[in-house]
Amino acid sequence: MQKYRIHMLIVAWIVAGCIVMATAKQETGKMEFSRATIDLGMVVSDVEKAVAFYTQALGFTETGRFDVSAQMAADIGLTDHQPFQVRVLAPGNESSATKLKIMQIAGADSQKVNNQYLGSSLGFRYLTVFVSDLTRAMERLRRHGVAPVKEPYRLSGGNNYLILVKDPDGNFVELIGPRQ
Repeated sequence: MQKYRIHMLIVAWIVAGCIVMATAKQETGKMEFSRATIDLGMVVSDVEKAVAFYTQALGFTETGRFDVSAQMAADIGLTDHQPFQVRVLAPGNESSATKLKIMQIAGADSQKVNNQYLGSSLGFRYLTVFVSDLTRAMERLRRHGVAPVKEPYRLSGGNNYLILVKDPDGNFVELIGPRQ
């Protein structure tokens, strides 16, 4: 039960950060952000498998990593004195790129959510990755043993298609782009 609470604390921390960002305004009504992107944190069951999926199968770049000490994790309410390392991934090397922060909490009994359908569980449900060539992205996914959930779906108003895949923990990742 304690391990489940740790997982829920991490999710609550991420959600609270998003709510604060969404409601933060100056008195003038302008948004008060130093960056136009957000970073997303994701707890995974196997950090090496997750990093391989996001870097090799999807083409993200690992841009860094950092450690969170047991004391810091406890002081800010992330874990019950469990240290962890965060692996930072991005769809490119640009400093302004959105960051996906992947971590595994050793010894935690993290629970998977129901990923059968989008509405099966509450919370963040999928990542959207925009690609310049969906055909090339699909070929890379197939080389790494990742099959789309269904065939590409053509979006209205242009030449963009959408495919849906799942990461090693079953989380949805949608890729959107033109087929070349």
